[in-house]
Amino acid sequence: MHMPTITAFYLAVLALLYVVLSLQVIRLRRMNRAAFGDSGNVALRSAIRAHAHFAEYVPITALMIAFLEASGTSALRVHLLMGALLVARLLHPLGMYAKPNTFWFRIGRTGGVTITIALLMTSALSILSRFAVGGS
Repeated sequence: MHMPTITAFYLAVLALLYVVLSLQVIRLRRMNRAAFGDSGNVALRSAIRAHAHFAEYVPITALMIAFLEASGTSALRVHLLMGALLVARLLHPLGMYAKPNTFWFRIGRTGGVTITIALLMTSALSILSRFAVGGS
């Protein structure tokens, strides 16, 4: 079994992005004196959702890619998958902070989530296909 070192590298970079998203939520909570929820503040709500979307999608996607890497998927493919995840997770917060129906909203939010969902599906189907052909 191959150790998923490529995935680990990208996860370290993604963890730093997660810290930035976390600090943004903390900063806005303090500014708005919002111990819970978003206190009706749009910027805080966007920060909370950008942080939450990251927490919802990155772990399972990265875990599946790590399994693919550990089972022998080529380094190039792992770089492409994890690189796409990084791009998607960088784009998404940009869209969350943009005004609805603007260019950055569509590119960031829609593009980020579309890439993320495509990665989820690609990774899941790649793992399942290994079982379909008798692999483990």
